[in-house]
Amino acid sequence: MTSSEAYDAVVLAGGGARRLRGADKPGLLVGGRPLVAWVGAAVAGAGRLVLVGPERPELPRAVTVREDPPGGGPVPALRAGLALVRAPWVAVLAADLPFLRAEHVDELRRSAYGRAGAVLVDADGRSQWLAGVWSTAALAGALARHHGDSLRGLMDPLGPVRVAAPGRPWYDCDTPSDVEAASRMIEENSA
Repeated sequence: MTSSEAYDAVVLAGGGARRLRGADKPGLLVGGRPLVAWVGAAVAGAGRLVLVGPERPELPRAVTVREDPPGGGPVPALRAGLALVRAPWVAVLAADLPFLRAEHVDELRRSAYGRAGAVLVDADGRSQWLAGVWSTAALAGALARHHGDSLRGLMDPLGPVRVAAPGRPWYDCDTPSDVEAASRMIEENSA
């Protein structure tokens, strides 16, 4: 896929944030901006933005859907979100990626060309399943066959290209110290 081909985006924002003591993780401020707003800005070029979770004022153009059951995990959330995708390609993203930028999404889109998908890898080379771009048809087919609750079990068999990108776009905020570190990094880079 070239970066000019149409794509939609699915942002998963319905988790329980247990390690954040139940805080509204997508709404947490990092660098003066809600986490989900950083992700929304990274996919501003998406034809359709599907938000899986509660409605978010930070993403007024998003089509919102809930997984069944609410809080049921990433596979049911992806299933609900993918049902609203219209484009042949889809960015599948967590709502807590403050360093993800449009150029990272574009790199994933280019890397996915001719394949089922592409995912970011972290500094240790681990695939970040909620930071990727996929063929909508390939992902829908895998979901139809998948009966587990593991994103890795769903996505890894599709053989995605692993993409190491600069700028820590894979960095997610799961704990209070992650949120503090991300805010500090953004502050230092903007000074």
